[in-house]
Amino acid sequence: MRQRRRRSDGERSRAAILEEATRLATVEGIDGLSIGRLAAAVGMSKSGLFAHFGSKEELQLATVDAAIELFDRLVLQPAAGASGGVDRLHRLVAGYLHYLEVDTFPGGCFFASVLAETDMQPGPVRDRLVAFLGDWLRRLEAAIRDAQADGVLDAGEDPAQLTFEIEAALFLANAQHVVARTTEPIDRARAAIDRRLVAAGDIRTSRGEEAG
Repeated sequence: MRQRRRRSDGERSRAAILEEATRLATVEGIDGLSIGRLAAAVGMSKSGLFAHFGSKEELQLATVDAAIELFDRLVLQPAAGASGGVDRLHRLVAGYLHYLEVDTFPGGCFFASVLAETDMQPGPVRDRLVAFLGDWLRRLEAAIRDAQADGVLDAGEDPAQLTFEIEAALFLANAQHVVARTTEPIDRARAAIDRRLVAAGDIRTSRGEEAG
């Protein structure tokens, strides 16, 4: 029982550390994360934090994984029960925009922030982030292809191009939201994506409204 309690305490401590690490990474950069910097932020000794993460790179990778798990819970899982491709696409878009709107991280989207920092720094951290981005884009494109197979989106649309346009709107919404701290960029991205999908043959907007 005592061993189980210690393990549970350790898991809670690790989770608290990574929660703070993901927040700091979007503000100070993931390269700014260090055992010493994070220990000071969470009020823990360096040796105590070192017991959870043996190196700066291990800490950074664990931070990325924690951000991925949160993204999965907030954005991907709500789309898992979609009734078809276009419904899944709308849920993915709505989930991402909500992820921005509620300020999940103080520096905006974790992945946009950290990828911009590490895009010219080869290594395991960059590789993990690039793999995440690739998976996200494949999910959007797969939903588009399924919507085309369902006859909801025009089969003549290039799925990769439509994915690019949707991601561009999401990326810009994040960048402008971080600066402006208003919902206007998010609302504009939502409207732009809605119009694009209506033009591509979708019969409703991402909020379930009839197209005019």
